[in-house]
Amino acid sequence: MRRVERRDAPGPGPQGKASLEGPPAESGPGAGARAEAGARRSTESEVYDDGTNTFFWRAHTLTVLFILTCALGYVTLLEETPQDTAYNTKRGVVASILVFLCFGVTQAKDGPFSRPHPVCGVPGSEGSNVAAASPTNGAGHTVSEGPGPPAPPWAPPRGSRAASPGPWDTQQAWVLRQRTFPSLLEMKEMTVHDGRQFLKYIDPKLGVPLPERDYGGNCLIYDPDNKTDPFHNIWDKMDGFVPAHFLGWYLKTLMIRDWWMCMIISVMFEFLEYSLEHQLPNFSECWWDHWIMDVLVCNGLGIYCGMKTLGWLSLKTYKWQGLWNIPTYKGKMKRIAFQFTPYSWVRFEWKPASNLRRWLGVCGIILVFLLAELNTFYLKFVLWMPPEHYLVLLRLVFFVNVGGVAMREIYDFMDDPTFHKKFGQQAWLVAAITATEFLIVVKYDPHTLTLSLPFYVAQCWILGTVLILTWTIWRFFLRDITLRYKEIRRQKQESRSEVDRASMDSSEGLVGEQDKDGDL
Repeated sequence: MRRVERRDAPGPGPQGKASLEGPPAESGPGAGARAEAGARRSTESEVYDDGTNTFFWRAHTLTVLFILTCALGYVTLLEETPQDTAYNTKRGVVASILVFLCFGVTQAKDGPFSRPHPVCGVPGSEGSNVAAASPTNGAGHTVSEGPGPPAPPWAPPRGSRAASPGPWDTQQAWVLRQRTFPSLLEMKEMTVHDGRQFLKYIDPKLGVPLPERDYGGNCLIYDPDNKTDPFHNIWDKMDGFVPAHFLGWYLKTLMIRDWWMCMIISVMFEFLEYSLEHQLPNFSECWWDHWIMDVLVCNGLGIYCGMKTLGWLSLKTYKWQGLWNIPTYKGKMKRIAFQFTPYSWVRFEWKPASNLRRWLGVCGIILVFLLAELNTFYLKFVLWMPPEHYLVLLRLVFFVNVGGVAMREIYDFMDDPTFHKKFGQQAWLVAAITATEFLIVVKYDPHTLTLSLPFYVAQCWILGTVLILTWTIWRFFLRDITLRYKEIRRQKQESRSEVDRASMDSSEGLVGEQDKDGDL
């Protein structure tokens, strides 16, 4: 690919006159601005670039995320945490800075300089990718032959550019970068005692052990021994978490936009609660609380209402009009209410069985969802945080806000990888935060997580894992080989039958000619 840019090429006439007088005078409201922009661009030299975009000039978002997670895991699992609070605080600050720079290097926008490397941002060489990509203006000051080289996805001072929300950013993601993620990295470098005391700066009531509670005691739906209220076990479960379950799964359905994926995550989490009830006491629930109250009533009803809402949003006409252009007050109020609905709508078609990339992507989404759900309970347990505390609710609300953007970014990345070459910012952050929360749990309470699974539970998970791996190998490897072999065999049979048919036709022609000769 060859790209040529000519800045202010002189037209016919005496040489040097165009450079003194500049482009022809224009009239109109934007003539002055265009003339000033043309004069600025006329100082740039010609640029020849073949468009080569090598390995080291691309932002490897998933690779950096994987390496970063491995590095954090190494520090958490293999390095012993000192008991020095000041030293651990400094380590947390350094970790926050390094992770913030990793995010900036891979995710922030391009800067004006590209030499010696976009990540360095060394001044003195002018290789402006932004100016090179500018379209031709009315005066013809930019001429491009063919699409130019893709802009390097690394910017000079990327970490500093990511410090404030841009026009394409969301306020929630900016707060996530500036507050939540660095705070988690800071807590990861602390001891468990310092981490619990750190929460006292937010709420002085925190940092104390939680009282023991009985979660899975009497599981009778109808208790004949209780004459006054035999259904008291059911009424005891009707607390504020019932509408929270319903609302949570309603919002998750709006994020995922697929009934099968939502049901798989809902059922899988109940199996996880069964499997891990020996580690966390609040996972020990009655059977009807698992499958009737949670899966069917709360989760199922939330998923159903979410799918109905998705159907309405897919049929809605998205026609936007300025608030002050609407004459009636009723129309203005309706416009204000619709401001909280999507600007446009995209129906997600995940198609996990279409290819191996989509299958692994969907499995990764399900695993991250389940891990984020487990982190909620384990963080409450290791940080001595009551379930009804407002920080728990704020974390869930925040994940919903950022998760909606992240799911759209993941779908675009999976659906059209040629256009969306980078893993989205919010998706990158959600994955990194989920992994960091898990590492905090591992570091603060390794004894709880290392409690061995019951033998029958371990057998069930091993069987399920083997079945999934077997299906994956058959569907994306053995099945393709079998289909390819059948197709080759069919083509050979068709070609052989065509050859036989041609030979038969030729032999019949020869026999006919011999019969004619015999008759003569």
